[in-house]
Amino acid sequence: MIDYSLLKELCALSGISGDEDRVRRRILDEIRPYADTVRVDPLGNILVHKKGKSPAKSRLLISAHMDEVGLMVTDITSDGYLKFDEVGGIDRRVLPGKRVLVGDAALDGVIGIKPIHLTEGDEESAIPKMTELYIDIGASNSEEAEKLVRVGDSVSFRSDFYENNKTIRSKAIDDRFGCLVLIGLIKSELEYDADFSFVVQEEVGLRGARVASYTTDPEFALVVETTTAADVPEVEESRRVCRLGEGAVISVMDRHTIYDRELVRYALDCAAQTGAKAQYKRAVAGGNDAGAIHQSRGGVRTLAVSLPCRYLHAPNCVADKDDCESVMKLVAALAEAIAGGAFTANGDH
Repeated sequence: MIDYSLLKELCALSGISGDEDRVRRRILDEIRPYADTVRVDPLGNILVHKKGKSPAKSRLLISAHMDEVGLMVTDITSDGYLKFDEVGGIDRRVLPGKRVLVGDAALDGVIGIKPIHLTEGDEESAIPKMTELYIDIGASNSEEAEKLVRVGDSVSFRSDFYENNKTIRSKAIDDRFGCLVLIGLIKSELEYDADFSFVVQEEVGLRGARVASYTTDPEFALVVETTTAADVPEVEESRRVCRLGEGAVISVMDRHTIYDRELVRYALDCAAQTGAKAQYKRAVAGGNDAGAIHQSRGGVRTLAVSLPCRYLHAPNCVADKDDCESVMKLVAALAEAIAGGAFTANGDH
């Protein structure tokens, strides 16, 4: 069963790339009683070893990233507004009017733009540039704002977690859901030993995963992610990438990785055997920590299993609860099979 109350806690935490402290502390509190070894490396990754009932026949790393996309304060204007830039890939179209939390004090603000009543010509329909946006925290001047905010402060979306019988909605489902899957495995009784990494700075270049995979030196890796579902109006059938309700998403290729073909095929077979639903990612787009992990040291046989999610990298992502269950079930089955020696590191089945 998925612990949605814990997912709600994880998603509510502010943790943009490079400022994952709050997320890291909450995860550490949750896993320490269940892990055999836990350490935090100099970059901020959490590295965990969990013993199973038997020693692993193949060294397996299961990884998810702690960071979320967000913004960073770059300047404070003379009249007390905050200028900012993006941290990670954000669609500028979703920003105007959104509520945000600024800095360690989680100061409430709203992203503003020139009023539409004052726009002219093409300006009215144009996508705003980052330089045209600002954050209003209610300050009257720079002196007042500087008592509350500093240049370099993190800015995250303010979004309430919502769930019903069918779906969940929140910011940062990418990739706090992946973190939740790893926490669940660490709390469980594993058949075989496994390593886990909760990594930093995925959204700005897969940086934490590169370090974590070098340190743990796995033969195989499972990357638990969240990926774009484009099953929405105005997107033609062949470009919908994946669909909510169709289960875990198995990537074949993206912008950073050509995935291990044997593992990809096995994942679909494994889903059928375990009763989990699974689907192919039907687009060569995006990327995730597999891009760094599969190239680590002498190479790592790598598979990504993702939760389909609408409106990724936005204040309100939407995911399907049945898909959450399928991802959890499939990752657990794959971890047992891979660590149990179903494959060899040199590619022989």
